[in-house]
Amino acid sequence: MEFHHVPVLLHECLEGLAIDPAGTYLDGTAGGAGHSCEIAKRLTTGRLIALDQDPDAVATATERLKGLPALVVRANFREAPRVLRELGIDSIQGALLDLGVSSHQLDDAARGFSYHADAPLDMRMSQSGPTAADLVNSLDREELCRILRDYGEEPYAWQIAGKIVTARAEHPIETTMELAGLVASAVPPAERRKNKNPARRTFQAVRIAVNGELDALNEGLDGIFEALAPGGRLCVITFHSLEDRLVKNKFRRWAQKCTCPPEFPVCVCGGKAKAKLITRHPIEADPDELNENRRSRSAKLRVLEKL
Repeated sequence: MEFHHVPVLLHECLEGLAIDPAGTYLDGTAGGAGHSCEIAKRLTTGRLIALDQDPDAVATATERLKGLPALVVRANFREAPRVLRELGIDSIQGALLDLGVSSHQLDDAARGFSYHADAPLDMRMSQSGPTAADLVNSLDREELCRILRDYGEEPYAWQIAGKIVTARAEHPIETTMELAGLVASAVPPAERRKNKNPARRTFQAVRIAVNGELDALNEGLDGIFEALAPGGRLCVITFHSLEDRLVKNKFRRWAQKCTCPPEFPVCVCGGKAKAKLITRHPIEADPDELNENRRSRSAKLRVLEKL
C-alpha cells in the first residue's frame, strides 16, 4: 500500500523552525516524508536526519528524499542522541516531532490500528515486539483498566476490561473487530448511539501501551532538547490531550527562570531559564487546512527555542 501522508501544519512548522540553510535538523517522525522533504529543500550546506521506527516509513522516506541533503535512519526518536552521536553530530539547529499514528498506519487495515476494518489486532508502529493482541490477552483486569483509564481517559474502563477478560477465557481476542465489539457491548446504549465510535478511546489506549508512546515522548523530548544548539528550535505536533499535556508541562519547565521546589526559601538553581516559548498557546490548523486534511482537526503545534 502506498504511504499516503499530508503534512499537518506544514507552513507553521517551517516558520517555527526558522530554518538556517547551513544548519543540521532532525525530523524524529519522518512518516511519509511530507515535513522532511520541505525541510530538506530549504537546506544548502545543511543536513536533515530523518528518523522513523516503522520500516514502511523508512523505505518511503528514503525514496522521497533522494537527491536532497537528508539521511533516513530507522530508529524511535527517543534514540535520537545515540543516532546523532554515531553520525558524529554534536548539536542540531532544530527538530520536529509529529506525534501519534500516521495516516498510512490507520489506512492500512492490516496494521491493526483501525476499528473501522477487520484485521489482526497488531498496532505495532515498529512492526516488532508484542502486539495489541498479546496485551489484551495477557494482562489482568486491573492492569487493563489502568491502561484504558490512563491512556484512553475511558470512563467505562472497568466494564470494558471485564468484558475482555471474560471473552478471552473462551478464546483469544485476535482481531480489531472482536475488540471493538467487546467495547460496544460493555458501554451503555446511549454511548453506542453517539456519533463517535465507542471503541476510539480503547484503541488509543491500547496503541499507546503497545508502543510505549508516552515514555518514548518523555525520554525523546529530553534527549532532543539536550542536542539542540543555543538558539535551536523544537517543534512538536500533538493529537490528544495526554501528549499535549506532557509537552506543555515540559516546555513550561524549561522556560521557567527558577526551578527550585516551592518550599525553598531562596533560589539555589541560579534562576536562569533554559529556553523561551515561541508559542505561548498551541497553534491549530486554519479553516482551509481543516477542510483539506481531516487529520489536522485535533493537531496542536508548540514551539520552543533553547537559550
